[in-house]
Amino acid sequence: MGKIIMVTGGARSGKSRLAEKIAADAAGDVAYVATAIAFDDGMKDRIKKHRNSRPSSWKTYEIYKGFESIKEDIERGGASTVLLDCITVMVTNIMLETGVDFDSCSMEEVDNLEAEIFKEVNSMLDVLSAGERDAVIVTNEVGMGLVPSYRLGSIFRDIAGRVNQHIAAMADEVHVCFSGIPMRIK
Repeated sequence: MGKIIMVTGGARSGKSRLAEKIAADAAGDVAYVATAIAFDDGMKDRIKKHRNSRPSSWKTYEIYKGFESIKEDIERGGASTVLLDCITVMVTNIMLETGVDFDSCSMEEVDNLEAEIFKEVNSMLDVLSAGERDAVIVTNEVGMGLVPSYRLGSIFRDIAGRVNQHIAAMADEVHVCFSGIPMRIK
């Protein structure tokens, strides 16, 4: 199993730039896993900027679940590093596609959803870091902001926070970015 390198921080803190630098500085080819869905003009613009910021030689996979479907292709491509950007977008996509009414759902439904998300996260970790490949994983730090005033926000924050803790515990390295300044914390 290759190394797992987690890069976290707040919104627009320089996480993606640091993750791209780590991947670019590694020896060998890079595969890029983009979890965003272009659902509005703002997200389309963010995706365009991300595409323009990385080398065209990187093979890109646009996927946020079902990672087994890209495992063989990544292996055939020979990438020595796989960069996934980002976990919190992945969690959001999975949460919103369920159709759960977060204002009235039971805690059992929330627990079942969290179990489904963890299943996808563990599958992603297995696929991305298989063999000798390193996995560079970007995620937003969700525990330093305001406490959400609405139920969906609270559920998201709690699940994303636990997912981040899980990945950080498994990671060989964890970096955090503040205002474009990275710090290695593990």
